[in-house]
Amino acid sequence: MELESEIKQKKFASEYQKAAVNILYTANWLTYSHTKFMKPYKISPQQYNILRILKGQHPNAASVNLLIDRMLDKMSNASRLVEKLKQKGLVERKQCEKDRRQVDVLITKKGLDLLEKLNKEFDQAEGDYLKNITKDEAKELNRILDKLRG
Repeated sequence: MELESEIKQKKFASEYQKAAVNILYTANWLTYSHTKFMKPYKISPQQYNILRILKGQHPNAASVNLLIDRMLDKMSNASRLVEKLKQKGLVERKQCEKDRRQVDVLITKKGLDLLEKLNKEFDQAEGDYLKNITKDEAKELNRILDKLRG
């Protein structure tokens, strides 16, 4: 469905303004879809992002600063997210041996198992979200978005 119909706006000041609004609208739509998908697993997209980063570091630990650097949502509070994941038994925290002021975060077996299950189902869901575009269109979209961020 066209953006104008979705947000009930007939005209934009320019194609650039429409593109900016369209990117924001689509990002929010995708975030909502991800949130809805993850709700039965009792994790948020931001928590999922932390688990994926930790899996990439596994078996090594990651500092909270590393998590912040790699997170997709830079506005998230990584320490709070790690604490919530710790309460669920999906990660563990321990003091860094090299720097006692730093906390290291490790994904647990339970976290790895959840991530494996989620990733299998998420691949299917991701295809459903993007089913209206071809693989070539997705590639072109990626190229344009990368170019936009310059």
